[in-house]
Amino acid sequence: MRKYCLFILLCIVNHLPAQILPLRDQAKVIDEILNERINHLLPELMEKNGIDLWVIISREYNEDPVLKTMLPATWLSARRRTMLVFYFDPQKKVYKKIAIARYNAGDNIQAAWDMQKFPDQWDALVDAVGSFHSKKIAINVSENFAHADGLDHSEYLQFLQKLSAEQKAKIVSAEPLAVAWLETRTAREIQIYPQLISITHKIIKEGFSEKVITPGITTSEDLVWWFRQKVNDLGLTTWFHPSIEIQRNDSATFDHLKAFTNVDAKNIVQPGDLLHVDFGITYLRLNTDVQEHAYVLQPNETEAPQALQQAFKNANRLQDILTSKFALNKIGNQILAEALAEAKKENIVPSIYTHPIGYHGHAAGPTIGLWDQQNGVPGSGDFPMHYNNCYSIELNAATEIPAWKKSVRIMLEEDGYFDEKGFRFINGRQKEMYLIPRNNKYIGN
Repeated sequence: MRKYCLFILLCIVNHLPAQILPLRDQAKVIDEILNERINHLLPELMEKNGIDLWVIISREYNEDPVLKTMLPATWLSARRRTMLVFYFDPQKKVYKKIAIARYNAGDNIQAAWDMQKFPDQWDALVDAVGSFHSKKIAINVSENFAHADGLDHSEYLQFLQKLSAEQKAKIVSAEPLAVAWLETRTAREIQIYPQLISITHKIIKEGFSEKVITPGITTSEDLVWWFRQKVNDLGLTTWFHPSIEIQRNDSATFDHLKAFTNVDAKNIVQPGDLLHVDFGITYLRLNTDVQEHAYVLQPNETEAPQALQQAFKNANRLQDILTSKFALNKIGNQILAEALAEAKKENIVPSIYTHPIGYHGHAAGPTIGLWDQQNGVPGSGDFPMHYNNCYSIELNAATEIPAWKKSVRIMLEEDGYFDEKGFRFINGRQKEMYLIPRNNKYIGN
């Protein structure tokens, strides 16, 4: 108790969100979640996807994306060559999980390499594979998902060289199982996710305030590095470099590449600017991805111009249209087409590029458009939607601003969850722009 009281006191003194656990406690939570996933979720997914044997092979510093999600918290990489084998017979309810390694892979996967009998690690692996008499041998090769394509070429060749002709005939892609493993969120993870997104929202709220921004002085690059430093100071990490984009009453037109590459790093924030941030964090092996907006008030303004407020409402409406199309087993390209068609009927100018989120920022699962592929995405866009998956609802809507004599793009991204009850935003969503400076109702003219 004294340890946690001290931690909370330090959080208050250093203005840290109290949700962020010390590293030791983070490791405990990570391993508890991993234990549940390996011991309960994985055999369910193997049965559902018709795969009775899954072989994962990876070398240190060239880790398979799936393998990294199966390592205990104290393993920061694979060790030498790490081989994991999972077997599940749904009829007999026999579930085996072994590591062809010198030592256990955490508390759940026991080492099963008799080095006296099999000096060669590959021989030990092939012996284990043969002992299960499986119908399939699934390996991580995939054309559509990099997440499920983690078996490198040399490891693949060495494995095949050791297999018999009969065993080679059983080789299949583990893509559906690998994607299911990565995309499926457990009840414990969904309990935790609101904290991650709350932290993300709080950081953005602070960054888009007069505490950080001084119009006429602060540049977009200053803001980018403030976000990076804030994450570091909180003891967190991020999976991508933040970006800041400024739209204003000038002759510049919207450019998607410009919006996410910080090409205007020295652009100084001015009154009347519409600011946009793309920002996310990594915590407890999960990721967030959020885009929100702020408006810099001009002298005598107390709110954003009505045209910008309407533009924001249009983007919120596009979020509603898109998420209303979510349905079990519907593919990403179908969701994209239906949402774009309905938005256009409502005279919204839409662009949708939504993706799953979880153990990766751009995670495994159905892709629902890319900003430069609005007619569908072959491969990952043909993947069906499943329950218990998180999505970054990423999109933008263009609205004409008469006073600016051009359109602006309200670019929003908020993280949500889809299950049998439908879709919901995990920690809410931005419904109106932040104002800089914040209105102070206690001070008047």
